[in-house]
Amino acid sequence: MTTTSPAAGSRLGRLLRSSAGIAIAMAVMNVGAYGFQIVSARLLGPGQYGALAGVMALLMVLSVLQLGLQATSARRIAADPEHVAAVEASVLRTAWRTAFALGLVTVLAAPLVTKLLRLDGLLPAVLLGLSIVPITVMGAQAGVLQGERRWLPLSLVYLAVGVPRVLLGLAFLLVWRSETSAMLAVLVASWVPVAAGAWALGRHPRPTSSVTESEIRRDVLRETAGSSIALLAFFALSNLDVVVARGILDGHDAGLYAGGLIVTKAVLFLPQFAVVVLFPSMSKGSESRAALAKGLAFLTVLGTACVVATYLLSGLALVFIGGAEYAEVEDRLWMFAVLGALLALLQMLVYAGLASRGAATKYLVGVGVVALVIGGSQADSVTSLATTVAVVDLVVLLVLVVLQAFRHRREEVPAPADQ
Repeated sequence: MTTTSPAAGSRLGRLLRSSAGIAIAMAVMNVGAYGFQIVSARLLGPGQYGALAGVMALLMVLSVLQLGLQATSARRIAADPEHVAAVEASVLRTAWRTAFALGLVTVLAAPLVTKLLRLDGLLPAVLLGLSIVPITVMGAQAGVLQGERRWLPLSLVYLAVGVPRVLLGLAFLLVWRSETSAMLAVLVASWVPVAAGAWALGRHPRPTSSVTESEIRRDVLRETAGSSIALLAFFALSNLDVVVARGILDGHDAGLYAGGLIVTKAVLFLPQFAVVVLFPSMSKGSESRAALAKGLAFLTVLGTACVVATYLLSGLALVFIGGAEYAEVEDRLWMFAVLGALLALLQMLVYAGLASRGAATKYLVGVGVVALVIGGSQADSVTSLATTVAVVDLVVLLVLVVLQAFRHRREEVPAPADQ
């Protein structure tokens, strides 16, 4: 019988509690999300998968409230850990209230969503609204764990996001191959990380804060709103192109574009752990510049490697996005890898703006969204739409780099000495 030595167990424990552990967990989470898209693309085909991709893109956009809550709680706790109890109580209360409000509004808008995405029925859009409730609450839970840098329980939450989605998605789609079945799997799977987050927070009592929840609630709401707007702009920029594709291309080409975006999402999600790990450091003035520079360098190298690999191994990439039914887009998959690499860099810069509570970031990304919609609506093919999106992303990226450079330069200028 083989036994594990105490030293090996200790090494495993240290790994799971380190930033490497969160990287592994997020990789598994992203593989789960990627796997769900692969399973859906293969079992549904271009026509139905194009509709599902549109619904999932809107789900990503609506998830900005989740990410806004996570960014707010993580930043506040990292910058001021003495008040973690008050921040946690305020953020969780806000999460449940806003989650139900957003879910209700989305359900009421189901007829509009159905018409916009040309869905076969109303139910997928209703399930979209119901799914946003647990997804929003999970963001608040994850933000507390991230701000405290409790990587092991945060890893468990992220694992609970990815693994159930792909497993339940496969099971539901094998029984009933439709976008409704896929969205039902998303709804059920979305409650698993909420249960994991509640368990993790409940097992870690926090010392009483010197301030009360009511004292910081208004500022938490204000910061959450600002963070959510900035993230809404980013997720609109990174997801609305598939909605534009559904509007300007025929069903088959829109499905091909949606298939290509599986590569984009894979390249975007692959290094996402870097944002999670570096964000608390970016929230501290003394560490922010080095953390951002490290993140951008890492993402540039990894993104370039992904683009080259996709170009050289396009046949293998085609297998992962759905196989022969998507063969028409194989020679352009490297373009979708470029989109993913640009979006990964943009995401890092958006979070750098949130860490410093800068207001300009959301406006610049918002201008990019407008440019994407206007420019994308003029495209007439998969290639022209992908090219337009890449140009818009690149321009916004360069402007944000310049903005961050000026911001850090201004912070380095010493205050004038008293005369």
